[in-house]
Amino acid sequence: MSLAAEPAGLAAGAPAASGPAGTASPASSAPISAIKTRVVSAPYRRPFQISSGISTELVSLVVEVHTADGAVGIGETSPMTAYTGETLAGVQAAIEEHLARALIGRDPLDRAGAHVVMDGVLRGQQVAKSGLDIALYDLAGRLSGWPVHAILGGSVRDRVQTTWVVGLGTLDEMAAEAAEYADRGFTHLKVKGGQDPAKDLELIRAVRAAIPADAELCLDANEGYDATTALPYLAKMSTAGLTLLEQPLPRWDLAGLVRLRERLDVRVMVDESMHSLHDAMEIARRGAADVLNIKILKVGGLHRALQIANVAEAAGLAVKVGSMPELGVATLAAVHLAAAVPGATVAADLVGPLMVDEDPLAPSVFADCDGWIDVPQGPGLGHSV
Repeated sequence: MSLAAEPAGLAAGAPAASGPAGTASPASSAPISAIKTRVVSAPYRRPFQISSGISTELVSLVVEVHTADGAVGIGETSPMTAYTGETLAGVQAAIEEHLARALIGRDPLDRAGAHVVMDGVLRGQQVAKSGLDIALYDLAGRLSGWPVHAILGGSVRDRVQTTWVVGLGTLDEMAAEAAEYADRGFTHLKVKGGQDPAKDLELIRAVRAAIPADAELCLDANEGYDATTALPYLAKMSTAGLTLLEQPLPRWDLAGLVRLRERLDVRVMVDESMHSLHDAMEIARRGAADVLNIKILKVGGLHRALQIANVAEAAGLAVKVGSMPELGVATLAAVHLAAAVPGATVAADLVGPLMVDEDPLAPSVFADCDGWIDVPQGPGLGHSV
């Protein structure tokens, strides 16, 4: 494990938001006084490869929100540049040079107001905003003594199922890895594909033969197909035992996703097509998916993720709580979200801490995972950072 710490924050003397929204309410102990960031990293146990690239190390940004009376909330964000277009340096600069200055002096419990302010000073940059959002939820939990899932509305489950994600490799390597984790208790396996639908068909057949018949099998194509070429192979994957198909087409091709849903006997899940509440509404309106993959870091934090989950519930869509992936703090935020959302019935992707050696942020809740993670019941996110 490598661990680099680069504290960089804004002190209490920085400009605060003006007007009533910029003052702390009596319910909070004190206004936000400083925001600090530091970089942490851990090597993958096995290089993680998807169709857009390969990574040997998981790098994250820890975000600390301090109040004037010494309370601290800890968040985390982890840009996946090929996926979101944001870089670690850019995310850190967005927080330190723009978002932090807008939040200092504000009530730390006003999370909805924080998003209004952040969106007002900086368009986009959801990965940066998510780190601050997670820290604010952690802080609210610590101040109130409540776990984050209680702040999100309560917990409908006290254990959250997680899938195991198999990165790209040879057919034999991927089938063997899926079988290994099925033996460990994981009953939902996701394999990466998207480079060649003909080869992915052989992959599905090989993995299905290697795992128990009752295990669910998902293929994530990461936008790699076009509808016309891939359709015959996808139909055969369905009959070969594929149970969930994630983002087979480019993010913009909602019409193509609609056509695939009409022709395939397998549920279709969107990921790259959905980066915002407005995306979720359009996907639901057009009938382009059966499942929404809600990644907290992708959509701007827990506040926005819960809004999107509400859209999914209203539209009758299932939810998967996804991952970029990230380390322990952000993964814990995903655990709390999955516990609090009734429609989160598809196994979550809570694998970041399981894919690295010596995660510097993960608590013992991730140790010896057998496909299920207990929801922390202590204040905040439940970490000890």
